[in-house]
Amino acid sequence: MGRAIAEYQTTGRAERLRVFSPMFDEDEIPVATLFRDVDEMPAIEREALRLTRGATLDVGAGAGCHSLPLQARGIDVTAIDISPLAVETMRQRGVRRATEQDFYDTRGKYDTILMLMNGIGIVGTLAEMPRFFSQLARILAPGGQVLCDSSDICYVFENEDGIIELPPGEGYYGELEYRMQYRDTIGEPFAWLYIDPDTLAEQALRHGFRAEVIARGDHYDYLALIQKSK
Repeated sequence: MGRAIAEYQTTGRAERLRVFSPMFDEDEIPVATLFRDVDEMPAIEREALRLTRGATLDVGAGAGCHSLPLQARGIDVTAIDISPLAVETMRQRGVRRATEQDFYDTRGKYDTILMLMNGIGIVGTLAEMPRFFSQLARILAPGGQVLCDSSDICYVFENEDGIIELPPGEGYYGELEYRMQYRDTIGEPFAWLYIDPDTLAEQALRHGFRAEVIARGDHYDYLALIQKSK
């Protein structure tokens, strides 16, 4: 993804960013969407930006499409991404504080943590939720908030009669594995989590937080607000 972002920044166009998963047919991410303006974003992302306040951490910031409008509003935003090419692109685009960093290595205190474009997917599996909430407890300022979006992919298992039949087995149906390819650059496989709102709320409660849906999209997607329980 970093290579695709850097090429689009340089040339204004990019080849296909291909996405592979054992669960789905080959897909692609339109690279231009990573550079979109606020008025091109879905409603739940615009709502998240509207609610952002204080010292803000933009997790998996990509090309900085969320950080830039927040910065223009005077928000103190730190954009992090694990791709050095993405970070360099953000700096070229004017993001003042863009850092190559893993979410779990982040320190400091933040009033808002943004995890958009299914940013909570970086958790990977439900088994990693304790680690995720432990990190939130370390870096979320008193009274702080996490704004994240995800999708309940139960619709994938809907049969011809409109009945959702979740797959048998012990694993959670929203735990997927992906691999990306751009030109001849092939990334390593990585775990990605799509979590339904009820499961997110249960996990939050289990770890001393509360999570609630504050906006819904058109197709099983939603924006959640996570805060420390009082």
